[in-house]
Amino acid sequence: MKALWRSNRSFPPAARLLMANQFAINLAFYMLMPYLAAHLAGDLALAAWTVGLILGVRNLSQQGMFLIGGTLADRYGYKAPILAGCLLRTAGFALLGWADTLPALIAASAATGFAGALFNPAVRAYLAAEAGERRVEAFATFNVYYQAGMLLGPLVGLGLLVADFRLVCTVAAAIFAALSALQWRASPARRGQGPAPVTETGRAEGVWRQWRQVAANRPFLLFSAAMIGSYVLTFQVYLALPLAADDVLGVDGTKATSGLFVLSAAVAVAGQLRLTGWAKRRWSSEQALARGLVLMGVAFLPLTLAPTPAGRNGYATIVVVAALAAAVTLLAVGSAIVYPFEMDTVVSLSGGRLIATHYGLYNTVSGLGITLGNLATGAIWDYAHHHQAPCLPWLGLTAIGLACATAVHALARTGRLTPPVPQPAPA
Repeated sequence: MKALWRSNRSFPPAARLLMANQFAINLAFYMLMPYLAAHLAGDLALAAWTVGLILGVRNLSQQGMFLIGGTLADRYGYKAPILAGCLLRTAGFALLGWADTLPALIAASAATGFAGALFNPAVRAYLAAEAGERRVEAFATFNVYYQAGMLLGPLVGLGLLVADFRLVCTVAAAIFAALSALQWRASPARRGQGPAPVTETGRAEGVWRQWRQVAANRPFLLFSAAMIGSYVLTFQVYLALPLAADDVLGVDGTKATSGLFVLSAAVAVAGQLRLTGWAKRRWSSEQALARGLVLMGVAFLPLTLAPTPAGRNGYATIVVVAALAAAVTLLAVGSAIVYPFEMDTVVSLSGGRLIATHYGLYNTVSGLGITLGNLATGAIWDYAHHHQAPCLPWLGLTAIGLACATAVHALARTGRLTPPVPQPAPA
């Protein structure tokens, strides 16, 4: 805690506000979202396909709109999208708690997702601008607050859920309402380097120019593609690892996911600053990225030792629990090493211009990669179990980590991760 306090105090007030803001955002989000499906299926007695539709709309409206959110942040400044996102999520969370019709629930879910697409790229671009040359340290500290909100949110939500799900939604909406007021009063206006809005015609043409400029940034696109696998690996805390717990231990998937989720967030909160400092002293940014990705891939190898359900006994239970804990811990450590250098590399490859738009496209690419990666992981999981090859999913995930590390190393070796020389803005 002392290290976190010292690190936090070393940044400008606006950066500290962004970190506290992100903690509150994740606290409110994760105190509600883990329990939304149970509320829809249980309290409202909706069909399973309807629950899937509502949750899918939220994910699609966020992942699919990140580029829009980043574009708006670069054109109109970072403060406006953050404030708009907080206000929109206030309304969305309040509506989720009190709505009982499908159109209203879909509208609330879409609002909640689009809110994230508005403030996520803006927050990261704003933090990068405030941190200056200390971006790696800033993103490391930011991730501690991010993970702490993820860790505490479900616990707070569970306590409120004892009373009523509507209370959970009301408190979450109140947190976002307070964030909106705080952001409006305390956050200074900040704009990155990018086109300014002019006339109606000029504004539309300017958006296309923004997108063409980012799409023409070949090193950035190659880096985005190389990092897709890291997001697929990280998401296995919600997919393959709970499936393994359920398959071998016979544990309910929700309980397994909660335990793995808590362990992952706790490792990140406790070790992020130490790991970042250690990596920065010993490695270059490219080396930290590649070696962190290798560790993320290797994290799944302990699970190749897990016994099959046919061999389940007391000893097998201990082996599986140890393998799951080792996998989650190594995956969290690898992610903690990668994250601050990854965020810094996006800024570097943008050349300091249209940073939020770059983040927006980066998040959109990552979201698409997660979707395709989950489909592939699920297909491999079914194939492996049908053909009695339980090691196949874990070896495949390890291969993804090694392939990502190889791709990043190749980009660094060919100079494609070297920041471009900043060009002066036209008069």
